Amino acid sequence: MNLLLFISGQEIIFVLIAVLILFGSKKIPEFAKGLGKGMREFRKATDDIKREINESSGEINKDMNEIKNNLKG
Repeated sequence: MNLLLFISGQEIIFVLIAVLILFGSKKIPEFAKGLGKGMREFRKATDDIKREINESSGEINKDMNEIKNNLKG
């Protein structure tokens, strides 16, 4: 992970210092907690979408097999 969004290590440190100055040390844990919760919800939503697609594709495959069997028979 040499290039993180085309930002060097010095630039990341500068951004972290700027965030610390702007928000203060008390707000950063709250921000991180909210960010973690948002990422968790996003992951849950993507897992639900994947599950829905897999369930739907199984039904479609079953329907296609029935159509093939009807055409052969």
